[in-house]
Amino acid sequence: MDKFGVLKKVLWGIILIMIGSVITKWVDYGKYSSNKVTSHNWDKISLVLQQIEKNYVDSIDYDAISEKIIPEILKELDPHSVYLPPEELKEADEGLQGNFDGIGITFNVPSDTLVVISVLAGGPSEKVGLVAGDRIVEIDGRNVAGVKFPQDSMMKMLRGTSGTKVNIKVRRDGELVDFQIVRGKIPIKSVDVAYMLNDTTGYIKLSKFSKSSYLEFLQSTVKLRAAGMKKLVFDLRDNPGGYLDQALYLSNEFLKKDQIIVYMQGLHRERQDFKASGNGLCQDLELVVLINENSASSSEIFAGAIQDNNRGLIVGRRSYGKGLVQEPIYFSDNSGIRLTVAKYYTPTGRYIQKPYEKGDDTSYNEDIVERYIHGEMMEKDSIPSSGGGIIPDVFVPVDTVGVTDLLVKINRQSAQMKFSIRMADRYRKELQAIENLEELNILMDSMNLEREFKNYLRDNSIRVVESQWKISEDIIMTQIRAMIGRYSKLEDEAFYPIFAEIDNVIQLVK
Repeated sequence: MDKFGVLKKVLWGIILIMIGSVITKWVDYGKYSSNKVTSHNWDKISLVLQQIEKNYVDSIDYDAISEKIIPEILKELDPHSVYLPPEELKEADEGLQGNFDGIGITFNVPSDTLVVISVLAGGPSEKVGLVAGDRIVEIDGRNVAGVKFPQDSMMKMLRGTSGTKVNIKVRRDGELVDFQIVRGKIPIKSVDVAYMLNDTTGYIKLSKFSKSSYLEFLQSTVKLRAAGMKKLVFDLRDNPGGYLDQALYLSNEFLKKDQIIVYMQGLHRERQDFKASGNGLCQDLELVVLINENSASSSEIFAGAIQDNNRGLIVGRRSYGKGLVQEPIYFSDNSGIRLTVAKYYTPTGRYIQKPYEKGDDTSYNEDIVERYIHGEMMEKDSIPSSGGGIIPDVFVPVDTVGVTDLLVKINRQSAQMKFSIRMADRYRKELQAIENLEELNILMDSMNLEREFKNYLRDNSIRVVESQWKISEDIIMTQIRAMIGRYSKLEDEAFYPIFAEIDNVIQLVK
């Protein structure tokens, strides 16, 4: 063998030794970098994150990954354990705190323009002269009218820290008017309305269980008792719940000493019973509680306490079915979680949480649709025994009387709302002079509303089929009158009493 051949063998030998060394090094690395997973259930997750942090090839956006991971972890627990980023947490808390910072108006956005429905008495907007019917077309120099500007973005622009200023441009009677408004604390009502259905029956509608709900309720009962209330219809339909303590305070008003309101327990929470003190001021009132498929959480605690203690009559449809208790946990970056820490049970031990599959929010959230499909909204016999929720003592089906294709088309185009704004503009001075419902009805009787609305529909290419109009007329005209009434000084004290005329549940119990 020549020298070249010997040299070639030597080189190949060196190369093979080097390759073997590299392979050994990688094998050894894998062997000695093995990470022990102990019996603690979270260890593997911690190890994965540690390895990513130590060895991942590129830089890592830790915040972005965390914001994605946390919701997925909570999703595997139950449908109500959730993560809330700072902005969402702020909005969620504001809705229950009883106040927020803003300018003090309620509004609609028909035809892509913000229209003021009402102005808070004594609030920032009233102080500078805003009135119902004003169109806000600019906010801080930005055009928000006729450009499909998102409604939630308008709300954020109008809200802000108390003491700060916002400049708006308003269209009023064809003219543009500039206003500078100093934002302030705006109370959030949870009692939508309180009025007498008849000489002895009072009605209170509670939209949520906020920090001020109990106080608002007491103020409402004082007013209604002065008007002769002996019986109360307490409307919790579409009330999603809120603070537990408010449900306890309200239940306590009606129950006798030591009657159980609710009890709770969980893996890390010992059983805790909540009982009435016997000092409630409403123990003498006859009570009817209205619920439906959107009455949840604290609404169900109240309804369950009243039902199980035979204190009142529950009327409506099966409630939502939320028997899980969330505890708020806040983080230093202003985010937080709502973590389910316990289950609650009605006084007789009913666990009313509707069934769910962990990690499957879709079917859980579509439960209401399933109720329609299975006929539960129309027939009490279709209510499943294991479906969760509070089953009413008196079942009232969804009211389909008067529903026609014409009504559906009108509703889809929000024609009633747009027309009511037009009529409110035309009769603005007269509406602001109204002092009571009798005066309001006399005014609206003079408006020729049916003729005017039919003309409005034809002008907007909605064909009026007279046979369908006759079937739906009561619903349509009542809706219009209620919406116009909201633009008077009576506001919701006009809207709700008028709307009650076509509410089959209220008509049944009053």
